[in-house]
Amino acid sequence: MAWRRLIWLVTAFTLGHSVTLALATLDLVRVRSQLVEVLIPVTIVLTSIAAMAFSRGDSEDAGPTRSQLPQYVLAATFGLIHGLGFSTFLRSLLGGEESIVKPLLAFNIGLEVGQLFIVAIVMLPGVIAVRAFGLTRREWVLVLCGGTMAVAVTMIFDRVNPVS
Repeated sequence: MAWRRLIWLVTAFTLGHSVTLALATLDLVRVRSQLVEVLIPVTIVLTSIAAMAFSRGDSEDAGPTRSQLPQYVLAATFGLIHGLGFSTFLRSLLGGEESIVKPLLAFNIGLEVGQLFIVAIVMLPGVIAVRAFGLTRREWVLVLCGGTMAVAVTMIFDRVNPVS
């Protein structure tokens, strides 16, 4: 996947989680945390499946196109779910602060920067795998998504069947 396209996907995800992060932190939206804790790894599995399905191995470096719109909508939708998970953590950090606008904005900016940093860290081994070991981009995506799915499926089972 091209850098620019990936950054657009991460940004769509961030926009989604920003909405629910704000709404849930302001206590305007409430969802059971147990449900959110299961849905987060489900979105990771679905994202991995989508990445494998959409991976063509091309090297285009374009922004979003009309045909890719479903991918960006999916990223934003999954961001909505992740924002609910982040809100629990943010509320615990804020405690009894009166004004949460600045901390909410700072938290969101930090998440976006952190996500882009993680994307860069994950892309580096991909570049090495493609250039040094001769993997195609598609093969790298399949390896990365397969590993990610394995971890996410384990998380789903851990959340659905917690050890007492």
